[in-house]
Amino acid sequence: MKQFLHDIVAQAGKMALDYRARLGELVVERKSINEIVSTADPAIETFLTTEIRRRYPGHAIFGEEHGHHSGSQYRWLIDPIDGTTCFVRGLPFFGVSVGVEKDDKLVLGAVYLPALDEFFEAQRDHGAFLNGKPINVSQHARLQESVLATSVGCIGYGPEKDNLAAITAIKPNILTLRNFGSAAMHCCYVACGRLEGYWQPSARPYDVAAGLLIVHEARGRFSDFNGRLQNHYHQVVASNGLIHDDMVDILKKTL
Repeated sequence: MKQFLHDIVAQAGKMALDYRARLGELVVERKSINEIVSTADPAIETFLTTEIRRRYPGHAIFGEEHGHHSGSQYRWLIDPIDGTTCFVRGLPFFGVSVGVEKDDKLVLGAVYLPALDEFFEAQRDHGAFLNGKPINVSQHARLQESVLATSVGCIGYGPEKDNLAAITAIKPNILTLRNFGSAAMHCCYVACGRLEGYWQPSARPYDVAAGLLIVHEARGRFSDFNGRLQNHYHQVVASNGLIHDDMVDILKKTL
C-alpha cells in the first residue's frame, strides 16, 4: 500500500504541474467567500479516487471536492491541491496530500510539493522521509527561537474560524511567523525542521491528515488547542514537541 500511495501521489503531482503550465485555460470559481477551486482540483481528485477504488474497492474515501465514500476499516483522506490560491497565482506553495487511516488511526501519509519537487511521506512506526531521506523536527526548545506558521485566510470569518486572537497572542513570544497558504506544507516543514510549529483553528481532515502523521513520525507532536491528542483534525497544533506545551498554553487562552 505504501508504494501504491507514493506512485499515485507522484502522478497526481505531475498532473498538477501540467495544469499549472496552462493556468490561463483553467476555470476558477469561488467555493465560499474565502475559498476558490479550479478545474484542476476535481480532475486530480477523480484520478486519485479512481485509482484507489480500482486497487482497494472496499475502502472509504474522504476527498475535498467529492466528499465521503463509505467503506471498510480503511479511509483515504484526499486534498488534490492543498494551496489552490497559490496554485492559480503561479506560486510554488501547493501540494497533493493523501493520508490513510486504519480504524481511525493514521497509518500512511504522503505530501508532494511538485513545483518544489519535494516528496514527504511517512508510515506509522517507520519514520518520515523527504525525497527518500529520513527527516526529523528541529531542536529549538524556546518559543523565542522559533519560527511558526499559521493560516491567515480564515481571519474575519466568524468566531470559530477567526485566527486573529491567536496570532495577536503568540506573535510577541516567537522569532517570526510565516504563512505559505498550505496546511500540508506547514506540517511537512515542521517535520523537516524548517519550522518549529504550526497551528490552525479550523482545519479539515484532508488538509492535515497526511502532514500530521509525517510530523509524528519525524518525532514531533500534534494536538488540539487544549493539548489533547485527537483524530478529528479540527483545531490543530503541530510542533517539534519541545515548544508544544508553550504553544498550547497561549493558544488555549484564545478559545
